[in-house]
Amino acid sequence: MLHAGISWHPGGYRLAVIGPDGRPVRTPGDYPSHRAGELITELRRLGDGLTIVVESTNGTLDGRMMAAGLRVHRADPWLLPDRPLLGSVPAEELALASLRTGHGLVRLEAHRGTQTGREDELAAQIASSADADRELASAGRFFSHGDRERREVALTFDDGPLPPYTGRILDILERYGVPATFFCVGINAGGFAEDLARMSEHGHAIGNHTWSHPFLPELSRPQLAEQIDRTAEAIAEASGGGRPRLFRPPYGSRTPEVMGWLKESGTTTVLWDVAPDDWALRQADAIARDVLADVRPGSVILLHDGGGDRSPTVDSLPLIIEGLLERGFDFVRVDDMIEHDRSGLVVPS
Repeated sequence: MLHAGISWHPGGYRLAVIGPDGRPVRTPGDYPSHRAGELITELRRLGDGLTIVVESTNGTLDGRMMAAGLRVHRADPWLLPDRPLLGSVPAEELALASLRTGHGLVRLEAHRGTQTGREDELAAQIASSADADRELASAGRFFSHGDRERREVALTFDDGPLPPYTGRILDILERYGVPATFFCVGINAGGFAEDLARMSEHGHAIGNHTWSHPFLPELSRPQLAEQIDRTAEAIAEASGGGRPRLFRPPYGSRTPEVMGWLKESGTTTVLWDVAPDDWALRQADAIARDVLADVRPGSVILLHDGGGDRSPTVDSLPLIIEGLLERGFDFVRVDDMIEHDRSGLVVPS
């Protein structure tokens, strides 16, 4: 059996593969983010007996790998050495974690995602943050939905940009004349700068979704600040605009401590109130059905243009837009929704 570790660094990803004796079976390879597809092709070439290991700060690749039929595992921090300020532990260490502590790894499931097995932990941490959420909301820095009396909605897309899905979504939005808000990861921003430039040119809003889509409670304060700052710089450079002021935490993950750090960052934390789980290998009609069933005036709709095969999301979008237009909804950007009604800055109900 072969063991593969995939690490990330500011420029992309690194792959290391070892055999059952712990020795390398190939020279470690580096892949810029825009060549991640080549990395997945190489993993498939290595065969069915391959165990792939990522860590909790790498939430950008597992969906794409699982969609390709690969077995992906997560190594949690207590199994690994300390990570650097911006990056994961080395790929070689992740491969060795599979060999040495395979029983301690978590096998990821496509319909549960990177944080498979820690759903209860995530829910408890979010619940514990209610007071911190309210404090930030009172300062106008926490948003989950708009005015329930205004018949408007905001479409939001996370985890991109990622061709061809981001471009196809932009085509649909242009066809219908609908604005949206894209929460982008920094690791993809430079490699797919043309998509961010197009978002900006077409009047869409761009928000910050961290560099590598990490589980925020496992970051230190300097690591979180670096994720936000480096992503803001990359988005500004790629889009030709300013640094984004909107921030969306991956998975909605947070603790009271994390919320305190976000307060210091100067960003506005944006959540959602409609989430059809389009990332979980659902069909387009089911995604659209759930959105149309759950939407209310002021809703912020969470969809995805990156992190996996987003063809179902693309195919659901005309159904969603036409269904909401038929019901008399207007589409707005999240920043415009915030400006329309500051009283919408409330903790999710």
